[in-house]
Amino acid sequence: MDYKIALLPGDGIGPEIVGEAVKVLDAVGAKFGHTFSYEKAPVGAAAIDATGNPYPDETHEVCKASDAVLFGAIGDPKYDNDPSAKVRPEQGLLKMRKSLGLFANLRPLAVFDSLAHRSPLKTEIVRGADFLCVRELTGGMYFGRPQGRSEDGNTAYDTCVYTREEVERILKLAFEQARLRRGKLTVVDKANVIATSRLWRQIAKEMAPQYPDIELEFMFVDNAAMQIIQRPTHFDVIVTENLFGDILTDEASVISGSLGMLPSASIGEKAALFEPIHGSYPQAAGKNIANPMATILSAAMMLEHLGLSTEAAAVRKAVNLAIEKGVVTEDLVNEGEAPASTTQVGDFVAGNI
Repeated sequence: MDYKIALLPGDGIGPEIVGEAVKVLDAVGAKFGHTFSYEKAPVGAAAIDATGNPYPDETHEVCKASDAVLFGAIGDPKYDNDPSAKVRPEQGLLKMRKSLGLFANLRPLAVFDSLAHRSPLKTEIVRGADFLCVRELTGGMYFGRPQGRSEDGNTAYDTCVYTREEVERILKLAFEQARLRRGKLTVVDKANVIATSRLWRQIAKEMAPQYPDIELEFMFVDNAAMQIIQRPTHFDVIVTENLFGDILTDEASVISGSLGMLPSASIGEKAALFEPIHGSYPQAAGKNIANPMATILSAAMMLEHLGLSTEAAAVRKAVNLAIEKGVVTEDLVNEGEAPASTTQVGDFVAGNI
């Protein structure tokens, strides 16, 4: 099979880590008889420098014409430190999500046994933790109207809005993800206080009979925030609205002990984008020291999305082997051991596929 992949390396370490993921995808293609054809397009600060627009129309067309999008990172200090900048790289990410209709953000959290000691939590608490957060990405308070401040500036207001259609499509995706995993779905809301949460809970109960094989539970967001820390192994799939999901996924991301290991996907009706959750890390750009694992694991999620589950499993197995053998960058290396470079990690993973 031939797959068209849009490559959006972005800023900072983006080009380096995306380059290693491409190396791994090419190894998958050679092993399993697929062809991946790539088209690069600018986004973020790189796109502003080239076109003045952080998400140019040309980039959007490349994304639309592809089977999937592999994205690096966005952000540049020259814009972060300039309060007068009218256009910022991060605006490109928001525009891309909205333009491509990416309504669901998927963040898996899996603690590798050999890295469990790096977690800020006790090893016995995090060992075996393996769950997926499904966050609604295009609705809720971030996009609700009206939004603003009073004329005197002393009152501010935001509106949280969800329609049945928005809730049904994200819950459908979450139920289906639970079916692919261990068959348990936790709907996180604040239904004792918030009307939109009560709508979420109502619709989830209405949909549950369509998924009799899925164990469904409801959990208030404040309790979920505690349980993710106290009992991370309790969860399989968590689904929640935009604001709650934004907070809970960042909370969950620290459990593994390294942001450099965490992939993500943003899924729409017609488009799908895959990216590491970490930022552009401009201090490391061009030094060949950045951890490419999260991007490589994002490529594995992309393979799964394309229906290539065996291929995705091969990538994850090779990543796990690299960790076990100590072929890791400086953020994961044990004391007294020499770190591998970005390219060495990519070479090892690709070679072991």
